[in-house]
Amino acid sequence: MAILDRFRGSSSSPRSSNADPEKKPVMLQMGIKERFSPRILMMGILVSMGGFIFGYDTGQISGFLEMPDFLRRFADTTDPETGGPAFTNGRSGTIVALLSIGTLIGAIVAAPIADKFGRRISIVFWNIIFCVGVIVQIATTTKWYQIAIGRWVAGLGVGGLSVLTPMYQSETAPRYVRGALVSCYQLFITLGILTAYCINFGTEADNTARSWRLTMGIGFIWPAIMAVGIMFLRESPRWDYRHGRTDSARATIAISYGVPEDHAEVKREIREIKEKLDAENAGGGSHPWYEIFTGPRMLYRTLLGITLQSLQQLTGANFFFYYGTTIFQSVGLPNPYVTSMILGGVNFGTTFPGLYIVERYGRRPSLIIGGLWMFMCFLVFASLGHFALDPVDPSRTQGIGYVMIVFACLFIAGFAMTWGPIVWAVVGEIYPSRYRAKCMALATASNWVWNFLISFFTPYITGAIDYRYGYVFAACCFTGAVVVYFFVCESHGRTLEEIDTMYILRVNPIGSSKWEPPEGEELPNLDNTYLTPGARGIRKRNEAGAPEQEIRESAIVPGEGSSAMASGAR
Repeated sequence: MAILDRFRGSSSSPRSSNADPEKKPVMLQMGIKERFSPRILMMGILVSMGGFIFGYDTGQISGFLEMPDFLRRFADTTDPETGGPAFTNGRSGTIVALLSIGTLIGAIVAAPIADKFGRRISIVFWNIIFCVGVIVQIATTTKWYQIAIGRWVAGLGVGGLSVLTPMYQSETAPRYVRGALVSCYQLFITLGILTAYCINFGTEADNTARSWRLTMGIGFIWPAIMAVGIMFLRESPRWDYRHGRTDSARATIAISYGVPEDHAEVKREIREIKEKLDAENAGGGSHPWYEIFTGPRMLYRTLLGITLQSLQQLTGANFFFYYGTTIFQSVGLPNPYVTSMILGGVNFGTTFPGLYIVERYGRRPSLIIGGLWMFMCFLVFASLGHFALDPVDPSRTQGIGYVMIVFACLFIAGFAMTWGPIVWAVVGEIYPSRYRAKCMALATASNWVWNFLISFFTPYITGAIDYRYGYVFAACCFTGAVVVYFFVCESHGRTLEEIDTMYILRVNPIGSSKWEPPEGEELPNLDNTYLTPGARGIRKRNEAGAPEQEIRESAIVPGEGSSAMASGAR
């Protein structure tokens, strides 16, 4: 009983594992120690290693482009000022950006593989693919396109992991720490970037191939840790249940919450998963892929996920991460590797507050304030770079360069605490189980499309309009805040099934934090409806969330009443 006591809520909450599971349980009340149990921490670390792999690969390439041996082997032009080897915009952009093309393909292909074989096996598979790409890069001697092809292959692995990591976290983590755990993906991206910067700094003075091959070779450690570690964790309970492994799903949920298998919270989640699966099977069981656009409220959510992931890239964070050393060398600073380490340290350190912010203040306020903060920082950075920095000899205005670095750090701090981690959490939450893999793959693919476009075209754009490029990113940051305000529902502290219900009921995003699900009734959600091509399922509801009209009768599963749907928003 001592263990269960820690999970008690208010006086009306269940007081034993045998409490009536049909009653809506109160959010489990517990301290930080109980919330982040050793198993939860291990899951967060091991699964988030997928983000570390991406961050490490991102951070290392920005350093390689300035290393003497890398330039001697793969450069295609001569620097007019120093007479040394240099990269043209086309070659440097191709080397950097082909990773993003691979990640785009990997993200799309990962969904059907994960649905068929499970999340854990798929994670191991994509780690192996990443290692193959690293081998291709290390084995090259003078062929620049071998580096590019190796980055493309490694990108396949990174893309697959970018879908599976937040998917596994969101499907397995208890709802009261789900946002923080999914956000750990971004935390580990920042740790990977910082680690790569530090290793680059330690090897850049070496004039042999070891300067870049050693950094690449160390990259084998991270996928090995993830692939081995994931085999000691359990499969996603939602994937298990959908494949007939009910006992395994129940055990996983109980272990995640740290309660007995007959606890009310476990019964509640199992019941909700079962209801969704039963309704899906009653509606025919097999559903074509295009229902991610034609299903009830699915076009809205699919486009919202794509937009959020696109805007995360268009904040401009990777403008610093991919070309950090080159940017700060151009402002006349003595050692751009040190500057990159400072940016990487700020990026990593300020992500920790983000894990608290996402659970303390919720998704919507954090994203809105973060977008406005980044908007301000990029305006100052771009204005100083264009109007105050000496374009001929930046070292004559080195003070301006240092101020630009300060605002770059302030920007990265805002990104790391808000749009960096929280977008992954939101996109992992807004889709119903039936389409989660496909929709997350599509949304993540949009992230990688913009990742590629930014990484490839940045050298050309900055060459044409210099630091005014920052105004484009500033406008995108402001747009992101507006999109969140009008279109994203607050999902903090809710089960994935409740979040599905919110979008199905057209709860007004502006007031969504105050919405309460119907008590003692089945949650109305996507899987309560037949999904026929072109059927949207639910008609518009008024601003308060109350129904203007009942759902079309043809969209209701036979035997399901409309009372739950009618009373679902208050």
